[in-house]
Amino acid sequence: MIEVEGLTKYFGVYPAIREVSFRVEEGEVVAFLGPNGAGKTTTMRILTSFTAPTSGKASIAGYDVWDDSLNSRRHIGYLPEISPLYTELSVRQQLMFGARLCDYPEDKLAGRVDDVIDLCGLAERADALIHKLSKGYRQRVGLALAIVHDPPVVILDEPTIGLDPKQVVETRKLIKQLGKEHTVMLSTHILPEAQTIAERVIIINEGSIVAEDTPDNLTAQIRRARTLHLRVKDTSPTVAGRLRDMAGISGVRRTAEMGDGACYEIETPVDGRDIRAEIASFVVNNNWGLLEMTTIEMTLEDVFLRLTTEEEGAA
Repeated sequence: MIEVEGLTKYFGVYPAIREVSFRVEEGEVVAFLGPNGAGKTTTMRILTSFTAPTSGKASIAGYDVWDDSLNSRRHIGYLPEISPLYTELSVRQQLMFGARLCDYPEDKLAGRVDDVIDLCGLAERADALIHKLSKGYRQRVGLALAIVHDPPVVILDEPTIGLDPKQVVETRKLIKQLGKEHTVMLSTHILPEAQTIAERVIIINEGSIVAEDTPDNLTAQIRRARTLHLRVKDTSPTVAGRLRDMAGISGVRRTAEMGDGACYEIETPVDGRDIRAEIASFVVNNNWGLLEMTTIEMTLEDVFLRLTTEEEGAA
């Protein structure tokens, strides 16, 4: 439903995105994940025909977003960061107006608006003026407006930004529900949002795609090394160097010094042999005083940080 190939956008001499390529298949819920300023909103604005690309191409449901923007936009429901609402209208009036702008069939209009009001939990506020609604309810109205014309593709730019924790949970549930009937792509810099809503994650950093897969597969791919937490009594600075010289260890980082010893993170190749017993023997034989050794499980947050920040040098 969404195809992006070699998309690049310059603002002056500054490249906001560079050679961005990805696909979102029909029925998928995909999170476009990246830190602030990574290029998420620029990509969304190109997909929704608000901004022309410098080079590359993108299409929605087979229609080029710039050369055939009218047809591509007919297949999109879009929620930008700030919902484009007429605050002097009631919720129902806003949705009726939005559906008519999208040429929704007049004979089915009232029924569709009622269905969307129910889906988005707006029944109790359907006839309230939008300027009297809380931010959470306005966000629901924005989501309702994005889907009232029943588009096959829904694009959401930071849909939970500025909401309180309860509103965030409610909005995430609603987006997951939308994913049952629509292809959904949402941009976010919030890791739990990507993990709880999306079936697949595309990570962008500094304008370029750095990873793309399911959250579980991304974690597995980035874990090219098994990470161990080691705590020993000896606080000598030579410990890290001695550990680093061991065969089968690809990295050692001293993470903390506590009252009863020092802590290290040790990486060993996953496709190599398990050398935990050898590390334990090495520590014991050197009389460093083994206090603790455990495997560190990597989360999506760890994956994200690895991909979007430069690795610190081993210490």
